[in-house]
Amino acid sequence: MENTSQAFASVPDDDGTQGYRVPPHNIEAEQALLGAILVNNEAYDRLSTFLEAGHFFDALHGRIYEAAAKLITAGHLASPVTLKNFFERDEALAEIGGPQYLARLAGAATTIINVEEYGRTIYELAIRRELIQVGGSIHNRAYDAPIDDTPAQQILEAEQALYQLAEQGKYEGGFRGFHEALKGAIDMAAAAYERDGGLSGISTGLRDLDKMMGGLQPSDLIVLAGRPSMGKTALATNIAFNAAKAYKAEHHADGTVDVKDGAIVGFFSLEMSSEQLATRLLAEQSGVPSESIRRGRIQEEEFHALVEASRELQSIPLYIDDTGGLTIATVAARARRLKRQRGLGLLVIDYLQLLAGSGKSGENRVQEVTQITTGLKALAKELNVPIIALSQLSRQVEARDDKRPQLSDLRESGSIEQDADVVMFVFREEYYVQRREPREGTPEYLAWQEEMNQVHALAEVIIGKQRHGPTGTVKLQFEANVTRFGDLIAEDHLPDRMS
Repeated sequence: MENTSQAFASVPDDDGTQGYRVPPHNIEAEQALLGAILVNNEAYDRLSTFLEAGHFFDALHGRIYEAAAKLITAGHLASPVTLKNFFERDEALAEIGGPQYLARLAGAATTIINVEEYGRTIYELAIRRELIQVGGSIHNRAYDAPIDDTPAQQILEAEQALYQLAEQGKYEGGFRGFHEALKGAIDMAAAAYERDGGLSGISTGLRDLDKMMGGLQPSDLIVLAGRPSMGKTALATNIAFNAAKAYKAEHHADGTVDVKDGAIVGFFSLEMSSEQLATRLLAEQSGVPSESIRRGRIQEEEFHALVEASRELQSIPLYIDDTGGLTIATVAARARRLKRQRGLGLLVIDYLQLLAGSGKSGENRVQEVTQITTGLKALAKELNVPIIALSQLSRQVEARDDKRPQLSDLRESGSIEQDADVVMFVFREEYYVQRREPREGTPEYLAWQEEMNQVHALAEVIIGKQRHGPTGTVKLQFEANVTRFGDLIAEDHLPDRMS
């Protein structure tokens, strides 16, 4: 079979002078693949999901593949005869025999059985050439970088380039037999049966919330929304700690890890510093109010409780990134790095509106949020972990008598509501009742006090959307001084009061 590689760069000369290395390629595989397509157009169906014209080393072969693809997808026959009109004036084809080269390709083809293997070979060689190009770009940029082009920025953009390369033309996708999907569903049910609490997902550590959701499901985008001071960050922090604390895994000799319970947690804190977040966790676990911790107003027994809590916190797999102003691309790159280096089972982002898109600065905010939510959902599927993204609510909540949030209250709600698998709202009526305090000693004050007693330390998690479960409200207990959510003990479960 004719080899057209003479049109490309040569290896070092015979006289010993140094030429340059030819990028990896396989002209014979390209010729065999094109011949198979021209003989039997059904061969193209096996390749179309991952192989593109740009993957061919020989540019002429890429144009032949592209022309054949256009004919086949339009329902026409692609053969040396029908392709002839496309290449009558093609100079590259004329150099190697003109239209007769198409006939020779088809004439030398034997079978389409191996066409997918040829396609994978061509694809993998193209990826290797792209890797060489990315590596060369990194090398040259590092040598000649201006002062304002920092190493951190270079590393970030190199990671993005490598990720984009990894995402191009994955040939593992496509339809799966139903028996494969069924096996996955049975495995998930078996894992839930064996896990404490019978959950198919990661436990939130809150009994009634787990009962409603079945735990946090892999590949789900969970939006946790609320007005300021409702406790969004507190609830997300509680869930993150509970998941990390429960982490149990079996490490096998081949390097694989079988997670039995809980999760390794990544927490992007775009609003609070890691120290502020750590203070919240310390307060929650020690029972010492965070205000007392910050001001150093603690008793000796409280100090011992802090030491004990800090020992427990040091051992849990919870990783915090408190960099502000991150883009969705940066979040994705850092999450992938965490999963690769330490593992990852749950990702928390506090909060969604503080992220920036990766598009042009001229885009409006609705387009940018659409890009962010779409990117987060894609990242959840790619990493196969649940992502909890916190979100602010619009001020229209405050104008209603009943201030319980609804899906329409989400800022830029179209994309958030559409892309999320679960939308949860945190609501504490106590916050609003407390701000209606009348003057002490009036009849209204007594009524207000009674109302405060009814709503004190109560919180609601309203599940407004859930793709794979019911919607409804879960009532929780909230200890404001230590920002801790807990299961609500119903009146009929309380011990008898002493008379």
